[in-house]
Amino acid sequence: MATAKPILPALAVDAACSGNPGVLEFRGVVADTGTEVFRRGPFMQGTNNIGEFLALVLGLAYLKKYNLPWTLYTDSVTALAWVRQKQCKSKLEWSAQNQELFLMVRKAEQWLRENTYTTQVLKWETSLWGEIPADFGRK
Repeated sequence: MATAKPILPALAVDAACSGNPGVLEFRGVVADTGTEVFRRGPFMQGTNNIGEFLALVLGLAYLKKYNLPWTLYTDSVTALAWVRQKQCKSKLEWSAQNQELFLMVRKAEQWLRENTYTTQVLKWETSLWGEIPADFGRK
């Protein structure tokens, strides 16, 4: 259930992809300040859903590493489902162009299987709060 305002402090993650598949990048920012804490990419031949998944897992790992009891937000229902299932279910085929990206996916899935976390992972409510702070602003 959505709240009137985002729960802070929080980490917000998002991805941007030019084309599908296309050039992909993703990042995480502190929701209330916009301070970028990680950015990855560009990766050739990725998809937005893969980027959103990787951003969420990297966000979980970041918060766990620094023992931050923050909320983690994404605007991707698909990425939320994949993280809960501990598996990226993309139909994108592995190729020489996206090998690095797929290696990251495998590592992210492994991290999810081997780690526990207490982070509250929630859907960013764009219709109530505007664009997620990690948005790349390319729409």
